Amino acid sequence: MTEHYFHLKADWPGNRNDIGTVHARNLQTNISIPPEMDGPGVGTNPDEMLLGAATTCYIITLAAMLERSQIEKVSLVVESSAVVDVTNGIFTYKKIIHRPKLVIVNEKDSKMANRLLVKAEDTCMISKALKGNVEIELEPTLLVGVQTP
Repeated sequence: MTEHYFHLKADWPGNRNDIGTVHARNLQTNISIPPEMDGPGVGTNPDEMLLGAATTCYIITLAAMLERSQIEKVSLVVESSAVVDVTNGIFTYKKIIHRPKLVIVNEKDSKMANRLLVKAEDTCMISKALKGNVEIELEPTLLVGVQTP
């Protein structure tokens, strides 16, 4: 068994509407409560970071699956949204919606590419960690194009 460790340090010097920082190997940014939740909106926030983790895990997993399946792509872009529900003052991270747009070179790869668009979400470790707590929806678009120089 192999285990990988990732580390992040967070510093919060003040009260609710102040600004803190997070530092990881490749991430250094300010953090605060987003303006949608009556915060200052400086830097990023937990909602964006969770959405970023889910989206980057999905796109990297999908890219690896496409490569292993030898499906040549022209482009791969994912736009994602998160829905946070506030009921009776309780915040619940309700849903993530991924909208991947994949453009592949060969029509013959369409069936497999469509399967991988879904399978990547089931395989991504962040999606697995969220399963049962946060609903994840896919709204994929698959197009066949040609590579441009």
